[in-house]
Amino acid sequence: MSTLETNLVQPSTGTSLTIGASGDTITIPSGATITNSGTATGFGAITMADQWRLTADNSMSSSGNQDITSNWERNDNSGFGQLGSGMTESSGIFTFPSTGIYLIKIVFDVIAGGSSGADIAADVKINTTVNNSDYTQQTATYASMHGNGVYSVGMAEFIFDVTDTSTHKCKFRYYRSTSGSILRGSTSQNETHATFIRLGDT
Repeated sequence: MSTLETNLVQPSTGTSLTIGASGDTITIPSGATITNSGTATGFGAITMADQWRLTADNSMSSSGNQDITSNWERNDNSGFGQLGSGMTESSGIFTFPSTGIYLIKIVFDVIAGGSSGADIAADVKINTTVNNSDYTQQTATYASMHGNGVYSVGMAEFIFDVTDTSTHKCKFRYYRSTSGSILRGSTSQNETHATFIRLGDT
């Protein structure tokens, strides 16, 4: 392999310059820095976007916290656009497909199902682990309802640095202040649903 040493490369005619041909791999060595003072196109940092939802209502028998361990499915509606290999889920534990910085977002849809006039608070918390064992609560965003049959919606999000896909995972925990609220789910549309987007490298 020969080495070309120069301080400037310019097109011989016109204003376009092509490096390599179709199918070639252009390698940037470790430790090298690319400085962009112009406009770069075609270098999208987002390589993964995925969305999951609850397929059925979740009704706890009592107040307090409960992990959401079942009834998760990937969005399968016509027109849904998944980017990359996506997340995997087992018993409510979500595993990331590759290392990186991820945005985790949960939208939760709740309805008061208790006694008329009851004040109810509900929340779906994002919990993450960095050792595949101990989970840390990262969010606390509550929806409140007053009266039987009242609907409410809440949202929480967290940016998670996934440095190891075998140890860095997340799950969602449902909280309600009384036994009179239902976390809504559907297999045909997004009600309670989570979105995962890889923003860039860790």
